[in-house]
Amino acid sequence: MATKTKAKPIGSMQMTKQMYQQQASKYKPKRNVLLNCMRAFWVGGTICLFGQALQNMYIHFFGFTEKTASNPTVATLIFISVLLTGMGVYDNIGQYAGAGSAVPVTGFANSIASAAIEHRSEGFVLGVGGNMFKLAGSVIVFGVVAAFVAGILKSLFKMIF
Repeated sequence: MATKTKAKPIGSMQMTKQMYQQQASKYKPKRNVLLNCMRAFWVGGTICLFGQALQNMYIHFFGFTEKTASNPTVATLIFISVLLTGMGVYDNIGQYAGAGSAVPVTGFANSIASAAIEHRSEGFVLGVGGNMFKLAGSVIVFGVVAAFVAGILKSLFKMIF
């Protein structure tokens, strides 16, 4: 008795991972890296320029020193970023500038504020409080650990030299 084999329909084939990647790359949008870099550079630079102008304002009009003016400058930048996030403006800036708006402290404030806004319907404690640091928590942990390691290395370097 002969065994029956199932005939494959004409034109069908098993798609391998490599074939899928080749097919998907045809439909993937092309990125203009130079344009994205230029946008990130000028938007990030403008944010930093605004921060420097704020710091100069705190020094000249409110009597802060260069060292003490940094705290209210950062607090003001964070406040403005959260305000723009709440109004939906910062997301448009981030869409346009990419890393230029994500790297400064304003991008960090935006990530926390947008997570809080997204989960506010779940309540203040479980929604806002519980979900606000999901994205930012890893950044905070990495920053604390990196600062700790840098502090140890600096101490060791001072002891040696």
